[in-house]
Amino acid sequence: MNIRITEAVSYVGVTDWELKTFHGEEYTTRLGSSYNSYLVRDEKTALVETVWAPYARHWLENLAKTTDLAALDYVIVNHAEPDHSGGLPLILDARPDIPVVCTANCVQSLTGHYHRDMNFQVVKTGDRLSLGARELVFIEARMLHWPDTMVCYLTGDEVLFSNDAFGQHYATSSIFNDEADPCELAREAQTYYANILTPFSATVRKKLGQIMALGLPLKMLLPSHGVVWRKDPLWIINKYLEWADDYQENRVAVCYDTMWEATREMAEAVAEGLRQSLPETTVTVANLAKADHTALITEVFRSKALVLGSPTVNKTVLSATGAFLDRVHGLGFKKKLGAAFGSYGWSGEAPRQIADRLTEAGFAPAADPLRLPWRPDEAGREKCREWGREIGRMVQKVQS
Repeated sequence: MNIRITEAVSYVGVTDWELKTFHGEEYTTRLGSSYNSYLVRDEKTALVETVWAPYARHWLENLAKTTDLAALDYVIVNHAEPDHSGGLPLILDARPDIPVVCTANCVQSLTGHYHRDMNFQVVKTGDRLSLGARELVFIEARMLHWPDTMVCYLTGDEVLFSNDAFGQHYATSSIFNDEADPCELAREAQTYYANILTPFSATVRKKLGQIMALGLPLKMLLPSHGVVWRKDPLWIINKYLEWADDYQENRVAVCYDTMWEATREMAEAVAEGLRQSLPETTVTVANLAKADHTALITEVFRSKALVLGSPTVNKTVLSATGAFLDRVHGLGFKKKLGAAFGSYGWSGEAPRQIADRLTEAGFAPAADPLRLPWRPDEAGREKCREWGREIGRMVQKVQS
């Protein structure tokens, strides 16, 4: 694909309509993705990023139709993860001495991935690379979301190659945000932030502040996945500032796993109690063993509280609950409440284990763990409802 973006910049990336998971099996890509590669042509020519290796040969064939590979002067590697750099070995096969422009940390990453010599040109924040009438200005963005990460700004055309920032796993027939479905785009942008960038929210705030302080005029954002933000790029910048600020909506997430439906019945009664005490709050209920965890993480990101349940099996939680707790723990959510519940037959350790893991993950306790033996009767269900009302009162207290 070759699409002119500005006078000097062309899109030469690949749309992956078939992608269903990313980062192994961790992230569900409901609407595919794209691997965005850009060609900048002035007196000198720079290739900004490549594509994932399975698409690299097809991508290189298309790139060769756009420009003579012998005419490439630089390859800019904003980030070494293979979905960004997978086409680099093919470029190096054709042009082994081409300068590879990247950060010092990226040198280590690229060497570790590809185990070959490269003509590295290391840059840091504030360095400039002249292409003729235009310059690329480099800005390191460590831990946004890898240590090797940087972004780069093209003077004259006033566009920012923003790497993973402002991206989405979203395959569309057009590369521009104003030609995409706005509801889908907003959802996928938030899902991307919630599942990938949440742990780095402090870095997001700091780095966006640094970029804005440079006073560079900005017409477009060109991320590594998803759409080019051609119309009103400040919209997604402002969303990032909002999402990075310990984001919450008026929501509570109830997630559970169940063996013989007892914990499910508890979850539904807890949700009923939450709705009674929080009538203007959206309370969602999801089965961890059946629901998509990428979507559930986004729901937790949006929520003020996570209420998590599992029965006890072999003195611990069910596996889907354990896996979800691992993801929640790694994302480092801030300023959210947590509570744990579950049914049991004879030992009943799971609720306390969940509560402890939630506390370790940074969730403030909303109520003591609730555990009920066997399947709840009406008295047990009312106990769950009252426990839900108690959590609702804590949510109200925290937000007042």
